[in-house]
Amino acid sequence: MSSSYDKYQKRRLISSYFSVVISISLVLFLLGLLGLLVLNTKKVADHFKEKIALSVYLKDNAKEIEVNRLQKRLSMADYTKSVTYISKEQAAEEQSKKIGEDFLSYLGYNPLQNSMDIFLKADFVSPEALEEITTEISSKNFVDEVVYDKPLIALLNDNVKRISFWVLVISGVFTFIAVLLINSSIRLSVYSKRFIIKTMQMVGATKGFIRKPFIWKSIKLGIVGALLAIAGVAVVLYYLNKSFLELNLLSDTLLIAGLFTGILLVGIIITWISTFFATQRFLNLRTDQLYA
Repeated sequence: MSSSYDKYQKRRLISSYFSVVISISLVLFLLGLLGLLVLNTKKVADHFKEKIALSVYLKDNAKEIEVNRLQKRLSMADYTKSVTYISKEQAAEEQSKKIGEDFLSYLGYNPLQNSMDIFLKADFVSPEALEEITTEISSKNFVDEVVYDKPLIALLNDNVKRISFWVLVISGVFTFIAVLLINSSIRLSVYSKRFIIKTMQMVGATKGFIRKPFIWKSIKLGIVGALLAIAGVAVVLYYLNKSFLELNLLSDTLLIAGLFTGILLVGIIITWISTFFATQRFLNLRTDQLYA
């Protein structure tokens, strides 16, 4: 009879630990995904910013040496990611492909200009920086015009700021919810052992001595839950990187290591704090209050 009861208690204990680990891992997994989103918001925004071209149109009388010197200078500039020279012949060919007919045959001449497409580094894709760069390039007497999509730049920067703000707000809310959920799971686990806690206290055990095994057990469960969450986030990260190769999400190993370390630390800290306060609560209760 005693053996059956012991087995029942053991199964119940394992079930309790399992539910705590699953709760912790699911919450930390969602928190990890949110962290992944926060860390990569800038990278995604930068990716789109660096796709916007600054087009420099050259005058027909521009000398080859001047054009080559400008291209070399722009390639070496701090703000430049890449520079592509497009001759008027290339531009005409591309335009003919777009409209589906050879417009040169009925115009009799090529009205297009030689040009350069400058793709800037993301940090310089702002109205102020672009205005400064445009003024600098336009000062060359062989440059006819410098063109970029001003409304698109303004809209992109506004949307990036707006999205970043809401991502931070949602992150804060989710972190708070995560703490509450993990705390609730830990408290339920400790609640099931409230009579053991009170019995130990009645035979003279100090509060610190009683709390210690509960805290260590919870920390271990927190570590297991965090490791499961890290594994889940790693799988998601791997498939996202395969789906969006241009973002190169696995390139920043230090950032990824920081995220995984953060998930592990959050799992340890939250379980430690939750267990401390949960055991403290039952240690401060009178025996008759344990049945409430």
